[in-house]
This record gives sequence, structure tokens and C-alpha cells, in this order.
Amino acid sequence: MKKDILTLLDLAGEDFEVLFKRAIELKQMSKNGAKDRSLTGKTLGLIFDKPSTRTRLSFEAAMVQLGGTPIFISAKDTQIARNEPVRDTARVLSRYLDGLVIRTYSQELLKEFAEFTDIPVINALTDLFHPCQVLSDIMTVMEYKGDYKDVKIAWIGDGNNVAHSWINAAAVLGLDLVLACPDGYSPDKEVMEMALERGVGNIVVTSDPVKAVKNADVIYTDVWASMGQEKEQDRRKSVFEAFQVDRTLVKNAAKDVIVMHCLPAHRGEEISENVLEGPNSVVWDQSENKLHMHKAILDVLLKRKI
Repeated sequence: MKKDILTLLDLAGEDFEVLFKRAIELKQMSKNGAKDRSLTGKTLGLIFDKPSTRTRLSFEAAMVQLGGTPIFISAKDTQIARNEPVRDTARVLSRYLDGLVIRTYSQELLKEFAEFTDIPVINALTDLFHPCQVLSDIMTVMEYKGDYKDVKIAWIGDGNNVAHSWINAAAVLGLDLVLACPDGYSPDKEVMEMALERGVGNIVVTSDPVKAVKNADVIYTDVWASMGQEKEQDRRKSVFEAFQVDRTLVKNAAKDVIVMHCLPAHRGEEISENVLEGPNSVVWDQSENKLHMHKAILDVLLKRKI
């Protein structure tokens, strides 16, 4: 039976562990110069509605390094752009491909693809969630902190799609997660309710960034205006001004705090230059880990290991 990753709630705790173990194994193999060709003969489709640097390249490189073939197509070049029903495209792609990675706006469109395909569908970002990003982020936390358990994670900024995936991860893995967001920019109410209903972990939302980072082991931030919100950029700058991750804020966290950002970063806005390039920053390792986690995701899902 196929497994999709549309949100992190699609994964059980043991699924996370399988992916973490495989990603760490594949990273070590890569560092040792060893090759794993587990997906030789497999073909991966990538349909992207939104621009991408790291997510696209890491998925394409992951597939190539595992011996498979990625096929990228811009959504505007598909027949869906000419009003072909999603279900028709999905059923045909199931007969061409072994897996499908989609980066788009609508979570509902992603769900429809998953409903009408017989192959794994992977969310490479929607307006609501970014699950693969957070999988690789937790892998990075594990590398620096030894585990994700008993680690305080502070999210600073907009309650956006990445924040939502952190909330989902917390609901499955029992993370200690504090989100500091300006009033009116908190995470989606339904996303929070679904997470809190599980009664697992500690998920708190506040409007005080200093309170959020107190004794934090991880500080995470993202752009103030995501793709599709460019017209709000100027207004958001004034609203989020007090939520910049700078040296003053970082001093309130644990001494060995790591600072994370999913990139691209706007230096001088959500994060200061001296923090992004400073000793607490792990953003480059974090970005690299997208490659290794995406390799794990493709290996595990396309070979139906979970």
C-alpha cells in the first residue's frame, strides 16, 4: 500500500524514526564516498507551481544519487493549466511514474492528487504545510543536540506553513515547542486544534519573543512575508520589527542554542547578519540535510518501506 506525506500527521512516530535513521545512514555513506543505487530504474515526477532553489535541487539530486531519474515540469506547462481535471492528470501520471513531488499553493489540490494516484505523493510545500523541510530540520537538531527529546524549540515570527509543520511534528513526537508570533499572525486555528487534540508534547503560542526563547535549545525563524504575500511586505516589516532574531534575543536562550532558518533569509529583517553568519547558526548544515532527508523519503516511500 502506498504512503503519502501530505502533512506530518500522515506519519506515525515509528515512521519518523525510520526516516531519521535512513537519512543519517545515507549522509554517512555520502561522506565516506559510498554510493547507494536503491532507486535504479525508478522515475520521480516533480510538479512545481512555486519557485524553488533548495527543495527542487535537493529532490532532483537525491533521485539522481539514488540511481533514479527525476522529471521536472512547471505546473503552467501541464494540461491542468488548460483546465484538465486534476484527477485525470493524476491517474495518468500513476502509470508513468513511481512517485510524485508537488510544490503548490493549495493543500486541497495536493489531496486530490493523492486520492487519484497509486503512487506516493510528497508535499514539497503548500501554503499550509512544508513537511519535508521540518523532517530535515529535526534531523539537524538531532545532530547538534543528540536527540529531539527534552529539547526546547522556539519559533519566532509568522505562524506560516513551516510553523504548521513544526506543530504537527510536535503533536506526533511530543516536542517542546513555543511559537512567538505577533498578534494576528498566529498559526492556523484548525492546525493548532488538531495538534492539541492529540494531547502529546508541549505546544504554546505567545506574542513575546523574549519569553519564547528563554532557555531555548533551538531558535528557528523564517521570512516575514512568504511567497504570495509580497504585497504585504512593507506592512509586515513594521508588525514584525520586534521579532527579529538578533544577538540581543539570542542571549536569552541557552548558551549552546542553535539558530535555524529554512532560507532564503532576509538579513536585517527576520534575522540579523551577525546571527545568521554567527557561531550559533547551523543554517548551512540544515540546508544540506534537505538532500539527505529527501533521499531517505524517496528511498522509503518509493520502495514502500512504511
